[in-house]
Amino acid sequence: MIPGCFYKPSFCTAGVINGIILPMKIYIDFDDCLCETARYFSGLIMELFRLDIPYEKIKYFDLQKSFSLTEEQYYEMMSAAHRPEVLLTYEETPGASSVINSWIDQGHEVFVITGRPYSAYEASRQWLDDHGLSRVKLYCLNKYGRDSFIRDSSFSLELEEYYRMHFDVAVEDSPTAFRFFEHLPDLKVLVFDRPWNRECEFPGPLFTRCTGWESIRKLV
Repeated sequence: MIPGCFYKPSFCTAGVINGIILPMKIYIDFDDCLCETARYFSGLIMELFRLDIPYEKIKYFDLQKSFSLTEEQYYEMMSAAHRPEVLLTYEETPGASSVINSWIDQGHEVFVITGRPYSAYEASRQWLDDHGLSRVKLYCLNKYGRDSFIRDSSFSLELEEYYRMHFDVAVEDSPTAFRFFEHLPDLKVLVFDRPWNRECEFPGPLFTRCTGWESIRKLV
């Protein structure tokens, strides 16, 4: 068994005391948690470069490495994938909006913290609104130092601002992003199961693998 890859049915029971639900602050990543970004990229590289790499073969979060792309090819792919009209076509991950709205109905605050560049903010905000998630707060954070692929972009949330934020629960798919949780030792992290995180070792016992939004719902 991969370390950290287990289920704990009582994972988030700290959110309930004497039958009363306590408000929580919930962090959710956008790509491959809310929508099927990697599946889109798999089709895009076939269209752009005639490379046949199915979703299940995407073994690294670093797509340049997963697809064996040159710097030029990577830039072309990322630029194409972040056009506003393209971002709006990404398929919702099944169950995402219904689960998130149920949390908001219960009084929890939900924050989508995305590594997309700020130039993608408006399309990302529209995607959320179009999928019934108008009550969700959206922030862009340069998680991966990738802002150069769309030039002259800026970010609405600086790292020092992010590190002053508190969350009780996080939903994240990227092992590269786990370092952004180190300042929150009590944070419960629900790792959305994806091919690129199946061989990772989780940093601690508060990380739990989830196979979809239904399993996430049961743990929160």
